[in-house]
Amino acid sequence: MTMATLKVRESARKTRRRHAKKRSWNLLFVLLGTLILLYPVAATLWNDHRLERIAEEYSKNVQAIKPEETVERYIDDARAYNAELAAQGETPEVLFWVGCAGSFDDRAKRIIKAFAHLLQKAGVRFAVLGTEESCTGDPAKRAGNEFLFQMQAMMNIEVLNSYHVTKIVTTCPHCFNTIKNEYPALGGNYEVMHHTQLLKTLIDEGRLTVETGTFKGKRITFHDPCYLGRANKVYNAPRELLSKLEVDLVEMKKCKSRAMCCGAGGAQMFKEAEKGDKEINVLRTEQALEVRPDIIATACPFCNTMMTDGVKTKEKETQVKIYDIAELMANENTIL
Repeated sequence: MTMATLKVRESARKTRRRHAKKRSWNLLFVLLGTLILLYPVAATLWNDHRLERIAEEYSKNVQAIKPEETVERYIDDARAYNAELAAQGETPEVLFWVGCAGSFDDRAKRIIKAFAHLLQKAGVRFAVLGTEESCTGDPAKRAGNEFLFQMQAMMNIEVLNSYHVTKIVTTCPHCFNTIKNEYPALGGNYEVMHHTQLLKTLIDEGRLTVETGTFKGKRITFHDPCYLGRANKVYNAPRELLSKLEVDLVEMKKCKSRAMCCGAGGAQMFKEAEKGDKEINVLRTEQALEVRPDIIATACPFCNTMMTDGVKTKEKETQVKIYDIAELMANENTIL
């Protein structure tokens, strides 16, 4: 075998190796490209599955809740009040939607009691659904379970329409936003008000007077709930109520349309936070503490919980208090 033949064979072997290597790289690129194309689909399917499990677990937890004796007492009182109105031939002016937080959370119950006290003081004839009221479906919808949301919403709509309800007030911006903006598509058309809006209306009409003294001159900052502020553009009513109390209202840098979430929105209230540098409620609390308030005012039971936890995390609970605007107006030290 000549040297020339050997060189030709060696060259052929090198060429085959190069081609084989090139084919391997081409195959690898094809596989990577396929994986890149399939990743969004797989990620979406996995995320949908995860959110559905979260919603199902939440639904089971809600269904497993048993009302405490205090809640049952409130329900009995509400039924008696509704029966009294019916006996007198009076029609309620408004339906008070209590919400899940107001029904089961001890801290939120104080807000409900304060607002009910103000309604009674103003002579407002209001009714409640009691045990016929169920979750609006907001957490299920935010968690991605549209089917569960529609089931919950349609059950509520059926109950509301059976009582010919036309006007609803609630202390929860989540309930407020859902009933106001998402129930109409399912057949639930009502005039829906947040409690700060109704309180302002009652003051403007002269049906409710505000007593100043307890909080006069107190340095107060207001945290805008997402579903009240950015979602529904309700910024003035809460602040006008605070001005009636003659408090020193100081705004955070991020307020009104630029306000930051407390961390409870989007069903985040019912799950552990994702990994990060800091909890959202702690960051929002730090923004509030920058203006050195005596009180952080809220208008949402979930915001109240998150800001309270944030203040405790910063070890400021003895210096800074968290109150709903209804509590400030009702002077909660005397009625709660």
